[in-house]
Amino acid sequence: HGCDQILRKKSNFFENFFFGSKKKNFTKIKQLFLNYKKKIINDIEQNGIVFIDEIDKICRSQNYNNNFEISREGVQRDLLSLVEGCTVLTKYGNINTDNILFIASGAFHSYKPSDLIPELQGRFPIQIKLKPLNIKDFKKILIEPKFSLIEQYKKLILTEGLNIEFTKCGIYNIAKSAFILNKTYENTGARRLHTILENLLEEISYNANKITNTKIIIDSKYVKKKIKIK
Repeated sequence: HGCDQILRKKSNFFENFFFGSKKKNFTKIKQLFLNYKKKIINDIEQNGIVFIDEIDKICRSQNYNNNFEISREGVQRDLLSLVEGCTVLTKYGNINTDNILFIASGAFHSYKPSDLIPELQGRFPIQIKLKPLNIKDFKKILIEPKFSLIEQYKKLILTEGLNIEFTKCGIYNIAKSAFILNKTYENTGARRLHTILENLLEEISYNANKITNTKIIIDSKYVKKKIKIK
């Protein structure tokens, strides 16, 4: 796709730059781009990895009798041909999926992996059950990534002219709240942290122009006040 854009943008430039027989140089450059595109397609075919998230959303119940359930099975069968290996026609050229590695994941709250059609199950022979996120995991998600959730929300509130600081105890209680809520209600994984932070900072964000104190501390007391857990 990038090669196509470069060719379109630079086409007029090269045509105006090279005169007479020198226009052949542009043809050579264009051919180089086309050859490079072929190399990219070959790399995808030999080393490509496709990750399919939320595959449980296309599971069907054992006793299905409605069009919605039937359409889910249809999606599985369409996916099966790709996983088994076939040639797919794209606007960038034909791509063969024989050697592409397919990895799938899902929460499987309402369904089980065995609710997938047997043929598709057979194409994912290695199954691993992951442990639920614990408090320590949630803490890592909050602070360790380069663009962590804590840093993102600090930058977001900073656009309102306010500085927020999360204490260690405050971060711990956010992680603890996420763990308890996931265990008590629907387990939404790390997404729970977004919900908690939105609830914590909603009032601050909406009333930013009325807040005179430019530095706000998010500690354990503040978290417990805003996130009430039964």
